[in-house]
Amino acid sequence: MDMRIILSVILGFLVSAVAGKLLIPVLRALKAGQSIKEIGPTWHMTKQGTPTMGGLMFIIAVAVVLAAVGWKDLAAGRLGGLYTYVFALVFGAIGFLDDYMKVKKHENTGLTAGPKFLLQLAAAIVFTILLRNEGYLTPDLYIPFANVTFQIPWVVYMVFAAFVMVGTVNAVNITDGIDGLSSSVTVPVALFFALAASRWGRDDIGVLAAALVGGLLGFLIYNFHPAKVFMGDTGSLFMGGMVCGLAFALDMPLILILVGIIYIAETLSDIIQVAYFKATHGKRIFRMAPLHHHFEMGGWSEVKLVVVFTSVTVLFCVLAWLGILGRYPA
Repeated sequence: MDMRIILSVILGFLVSAVAGKLLIPVLRALKAGQSIKEIGPTWHMTKQGTPTMGGLMFIIAVAVVLAAVGWKDLAAGRLGGLYTYVFALVFGAIGFLDDYMKVKKHENTGLTAGPKFLLQLAAAIVFTILLRNEGYLTPDLYIPFANVTFQIPWVVYMVFAAFVMVGTVNAVNITDGIDGLSSSVTVPVALFFALAASRWGRDDIGVLAAALVGGLLGFLIYNFHPAKVFMGDTGSLFMGGMVCGLAFALDMPLILILVGIIYIAETLSDIIQVAYFKATHGKRIFRMAPLHHHFEMGGWSEVKLVVVFTSVTVLFCVLAWLGILGRYPA
């Protein structure tokens, strides 16, 4: 493993941890508090006013690592890491605008769904074209375990990529519902991409993924239960952009099915609940959706949920690693 991967994790952690010390008092002073939805679990109302937009901590950390550790790649013209970071940053900016509107209006509604979707779709299309033109992406879908690729027409691939990117980003956003959950689940996902990139010799991508690992670990100091700060849509949309951006930058988007199993389960539970509720005129399959609320209503603590969901993700990341060994021979 490239020592820069380890250095990126350490530096990302330190920068994020220090940024939290400085940022949280500022957010409190600005009264940038989270508004809690009344339809959620009643005990979540005690979190009302907790500072939000804390995702800035790991966004800053990743930028610092990219500049300090990834400068060699940038100087050599290996810009995949930079492209992926900027792509995620666009989503983070959309989230920041959403958070700002929520804080300003003192309610849990920011950007409306239409403009948010169009902005995300535009970012996904531009990123896909950029990766294709720079040689990072092919219209050949890599099939894990089978170690084969399935070629599809570029136009079809564009539609597929846009759907997967926007879907992934919003799935990560849905997972951000209790203290430390989405950040804890994403740590092993980012670590998987860091190790895969390093094994493949794509250190520009590896440094970026490792920076996210460190940044999220630093953020968890303040976000683990009981949370002193929330990442907000600023952080969750950026994080979702990083997850899908890394998968596409490494030209293996289908691996998201495995490493993103919790994101998928959370999103499906929401879709199933809404569809069943409408079809049966008021009946529910889950106690509450998304899935983490179902288990919460069943008596699981937030800490137990984080541990179990993260453990499931680790297991599926190991499975994903076995699935790509044929593509990245030692």
